This record gives sequence, structure tokens and C-alpha cells, in this order.
Amino acid sequence: NGCMMKMLRFRSPSIRSLENHQEIPCTIRLLDDSEISCNIQRDTKGQFLFDHVCNHYNLLEKDYFGIRYVDPEKQRHWLEPNKAVVRQMKSLQPFTMCFRVKFYPHEPMKIKEELTRYLLYLQLKRDVYHGRLLCPFAEAAYLGACIVQAELGDYDPEEHPSDYIRDFRLFPKQSLKLERKIMDIHKTELRGQCAALAELNMLQRAHNLETYGVDPHPCKDFTGSTAFLGFTATGFVVFQGNKRIHLLKWADVSKLKFEGKTFYVIGIQKEKKLVLTFHTSTPAACKHLWKCGVENQAFYKCAKSSQIKTMSSSNIFFKGSRFRYSGRVAKEVIEASSKIQRDPPEVCRVQFGQSRSFSSLSHKNLIMNMEPLVPALPSTNEYDETAAENGRRILYSSLHTNAGRSYVHLHVRKPSHRTLIEQLMLSSLHHPCASMLPTPVDDSQGGVDLLFSSPVQSPARLLRELHADPDIQAQLEAERERDRAFERVRLAARGGSTGVLSLLSSNARLNACVLSVARLIAALTGVLMVTVPTLLLLLESDLDVSFLHEIRQTPEFEQFHFEYYCPLRRWIVCKISMAMENLWSD
Repeated sequence: NGCMMKMLRFRSPSIRSLENHQEIPCTIRLLDDSEISCNIQRDTKGQFLFDHVCNHYNLLEKDYFGIRYVDPEKQRHWLEPNKAVVRQMKSLQPFTMCFRVKFYPHEPMKIKEELTRYLLYLQLKRDVYHGRLLCPFAEAAYLGACIVQAELGDYDPEEHPSDYIRDFRLFPKQSLKLERKIMDIHKTELRGQCAALAELNMLQRAHNLETYGVDPHPCKDFTGSTAFLGFTATGFVVFQGNKRIHLLKWADVSKLKFEGKTFYVIGIQKEKKLVLTFHTSTPAACKHLWKCGVENQAFYKCAKSSQIKTMSSSNIFFKGSRFRYSGRVAKEVIEASSKIQRDPPEVCRVQFGQSRSFSSLSHKNLIMNMEPLVPALPSTNEYDETAAENGRRILYSSLHTNAGRSYVHLHVRKPSHRTLIEQLMLSSLHHPCASMLPTPVDDSQGGVDLLFSSPVQSPARLLRELHADPDIQAQLEAERERDRAFERVRLAARGGSTGVLSLLSSNARLNACVLSVARLIAALTGVLMVTVPTLLLLLESDLDVSFLHEIRQTPEFEQFHFEYYCPLRRWIVCKISMAMENLWSD
């Protein structure tokens, strides 16, 4: 066993070293649906992947963008630059992520470079296609015409048939009336415009719409009605159906917080305190909503990145979740853009027929035509990030465009052979020295039976030795004398002594009861001394230890946390606040 333990000790560092140097393949989907790949280490941070994409584009105005991924529970996340990618990605390797616009510019005209405007144009085209950018009929026709002009150029009657717009899939539901209006604008208003100018016109028209920059988060309000929350350059917005029912500007938002599945927006409206409460489907969705709100508020509201503070999800008394946006704010980005002096980089646009807006079924890969699963307004997520994980893409459509169809490529990967690292790990896990079971009793020497068969420990001899001891004899005689005295008292006062005997008996029972209670209290104290610190470690700490993470993910723990612990915590905080107010008032 000692030799095996030494072998295990020597083997473990080598395994850890191999794991740390193991390369993990990553695939990042770009805004035009092309992909780039790279390999990362286990300690590679998210900033490396983001810089890799920006270097691929030769992009300088990169603060508007981010990398998004979806975990196995279908929850979206933004990749944090200061954390290791492996710690954030909980899906199976290889990793698949998407490069998307994270912060929509409040004034697209202040973007310095054509490359940045082109990437924003691609994002808005995706928003239109997935029903996130809602617009009236006239606006929709103009935006569609801009896309056609940017990708097709001027209308040519010799090259374009009468129904050429049908080749473009611009909206989830594309009526014949809308297509005719798009053709009219394309033939007349936009004629002669180059691709860059058509894209700029689309940005100018789109940024005035109410849903510009809204990444909708589905939830329920306090009445149980479905609502969609979003964050824009102006402030916090709430939609019900296709109508915006709340707009709280960033200057009026004082606090964003969440507890479990409940999200709170605290602010001031018309000189009165306003508290908006919403309920999400899962705690993870609520935390993602809170993080998005914290980042958007910091980006659009702060004048300098030095003013950004670490935000807490809960009250001061309890730790809760803490998060801080790391990056430049909108004003700093605009100032930095104005100072760019380099020659404009070349913009490689997608050719007509290669764009996702062009409808074609002549793909080499297998294509599935899928109906949207859940009608919503606007679309909560295009979910193309999960295609490499589960072999399909789920596209949500809007309520007024729920007849749209979408396409998805299925990628089939062959299972890889077991690597040397996995074999070494399996051999160490199944090593006899790693057993958690107790060592069995060795029966060759008699084992437990030898203990009871010893003549020294036989009951008869033990009793004889005890009776031969003078001290034991004295104690036994005293016990017999007490028994005789008790019998005499009982016989002398048969009738009147009943109460005394009852009292003595009750006192004995009381003493036994007190002793039992004392033992119970001592046992509970011992249990609480171990249980309470462990619960506080699970409920209030941010330690990302494997066994703590597994406990937090269990349904029983989540039910206890959100149904019992959170209400108790709010009650304690309320009582403490009232006590402090009474103390200060006195």
C-alpha cells in the first residue's frame, strides 16, 4: 500500500501538468455566420478569445461587442474577460460561442470606422430577421430596401426578375405587400447608393426605433402577466405585447438587485420612489438579467470607467452576489474613436447568395426547416449558440411574425478516442489506495470473536472479581439498606404515604426528563456548530468549490434557499432595520 501511495503522489503532478497544457478547441461564430477557430489552455481568460476575434477583423472600436455562449441548461451568458474560459463554459468540449453586439451605440453616426458600422449593420439585420427590432410597415419596408441595396446594388431589370425580393429572407413573416413596397424603395429612393451608404442609412433609421438595442428577457410582472425587459442606451424598458409600458432613464435608476428568481428595479419617477418587481423562470436567468443591467447602466450612465463600482445583488447585511463591469464606458469609447488616425481597414462584405438573408436550399450540409417553438414579442433569443452542442437551433419568433421559418445546419462529430490523460486519471481513480471504504477486520487472527472468547473477559469471571472487591461490596450493601428503608416507609404509611411516593417517583421521572433534554440540547448544539457555518458557506459565499457547487445545484437546496432562507433573511433584515431606526430615533 505504501508503494502504491508513493506511485500515486508522483503521478498526480504529472496529470495536473498535462491537463494544464492540454489544448481545448474553440469555435466562434461571427455576425455573418462564418466561423473562426483557435485552441486555448485551461487557464486562458475570456479576453484572449475576444482579442482573437478583434484581430481577425482588425477592429479597433471593439468596446461595443462581446462574446456570448449558452450553457447546457439553455441559459445565455456573456463571456467575462477576466475569468478563465473553462471555468465559465460548462458545456462539453469543444467550446462554441458567438461574437455579437453587446452595447448598441446611442448615436451610430459617431462611429468612426466603416468596419464598425458594417458589423453593427450585420447585428441589426439579425435583429430584424429574428423579430427583435420591431417597426411599423413603412419603417420595415425602408430597412428591408437598405439591406437589398447594400447586398444587391442598384436594381437592374435585365438581371432581376419581377419577384427578386422573394430570394431575400428579411423578416420572420414577409408578405407580398411588404415585398412590393421594398422593391419600390429599392428602385427609386436608394438608387445609386453604395453598400456603405445604404448600411449607414439603415443604422440612422433603426436607432430611432423603440426596440433598438433591446435584448429582451422574458419574465412575469407582479400581476403574473408576461413582460419583456431590456436595457438600452436611454435606460431600462419594459414591453408587454408590442407596446412599451415602462421607460426608466438611467439617471433615474438608483439600484438593480435580485434574490432568487425575483428581479427588482429601484428608481425615482416623478419625484416618487419606484420599485418594479419581476419574476424570471430560473435563478440563473435572473442573475444573467441583473448582470446585463449592471453592465448597461455602467456603460451608458458613467462618465468615466473610474466611476464604476462593484455592485451587490442583495442588502449590505448579507453578501449576496457581487459583480463589476470591466471596460470603458460609452463616452470614453466615443472619445477614443475620434482619435483614430490609421487608414481605414478593408471591409470584406458577404457576397449576394452567401448571406443568411438570401433564401437558398442548395446547401451541401443537411438543412432542417424548423417552426418556432414559442411565440414571443420580441424574440428572446435566436439560440444559434447551441447548435454545436445539441445539433439544432431554436428560433423564437415575435407574436406578430409567428409564421416565420428558420434554417439550421447539423454538424455530426465522430467520437474521439480516449486520451492518455483520461487513461491516467481513470487508473488513479480506480487505484486500491484511493478507496474510501474502511479497512476490513483481519479474520486470520481471530478478529472480533477473539475479543469475546477471551477468558479474562468472560461474564462469570468478571462478576466474581467485582464481588470480591471491598469497595464494590460496600456500595452493594448501601444499596440494599436503602431498599429496606424504602420498604419500611412504604409499609408503615400505606395510605398517607401515597403522595410522598408519588412525589419521589415524579421527581425521578423529572430528573430523567431533564437529563434527556440536556443531552438533546448538547447534541443539537454540536450539530448546529457544524451545520450553521456550512449553510452560511453555501448560501452567502462565492467560493467555487466543486462539492459546494454540486450541493447548490440540487433541487432540494434551491427550494430551501428560495422558499425558506430568502424570506427569513428579508424578515431578519427588516427587524434589524426597524431596531436601528428606533435606536437612532431615541
